[in-house]
Amino acid sequence: MWLYAASSLEFNVVVETPFLMMLRPRSGTQQWVSREQYVMSPNASPVEFTDPFGNLCQRLVAPPGRFSVRTSVDIEVADAYDVAPGAPFVEVQNLPDETLPFLLPSRFCEADRFTQLSASLVGGCNPGYDQCMAIVDYIKRTVIYTPGQGQEIISACEVNGRNQGVCRDMAHLGIACCRALSIPARLVVGYLDQLEPMDLHAWFEAYVGGRWYTFDPTQNNPNGGRVAIAYGRDAADVAVYTQFGEPVELLSLDVTVERRSAPPS
Repeated sequence: MWLYAASSLEFNVVVETPFLMMLRPRSGTQQWVSREQYVMSPNASPVEFTDPFGNLCQRLVAPPGRFSVRTSVDIEVADAYDVAPGAPFVEVQNLPDETLPFLLPSRFCEADRFTQLSASLVGGCNPGYDQCMAIVDYIKRTVIYTPGQGQEIISACEVNGRNQGVCRDMAHLGIACCRALSIPARLVVGYLDQLEPMDLHAWFEAYVGGRWYTFDPTQNNPNGGRVAIAYGRDAADVAVYTQFGEPVELLSLDVTVERRSAPPS
């Protein structure tokens, strides 16, 4: 399917402030960027680089006063994500090098503290994809999805001790449990078509059967219409903006996702 996706961020900047932005999706096997726009007002002369996870990042210094960033993209994406019951576990010694960082505990995904819980959840499951689905089922049973109520970033251990969380929190828990089983797992931030309420969205991917597969504990169906903006070990790696120095007030963050019947002309 074709989507038009846009984001608009507006800040009140007190003094010149360095920013790192992560707002540009890149073309890949699951998405193709046809056209995009990236406008800053006033212009801050950004410099772009690629981080260790392959994300497109923009480095800039925002001037004092009102500062806005507006992005839009016309993009082709899958209308449903792939599912693969029975896809096998890949032994660690056979994993691609680039998946290895996603096996380790990280700031918000304390995989070393989920060994016993994860083992208890997957008893009787075939190693690999089926184990990941058992983890997703556990999250759906025990954590109530509460969109729009997660300003504070919490870790997998914290969300496992609560009965509610936002998409990012639920993904953190899934990632930690997968890693505890030696399944590489990574956080994805992006857009999701028909999300209610509309906002940025987070889910996770796990590496089984020789490739990455999508898992989303907030959804009941393999919903497509996903635009991946950034990948990382957890939320610390995939912030759409990071500012340094004196705090900056975020005045607004608006997201739009619309279906298009045909490629942009």
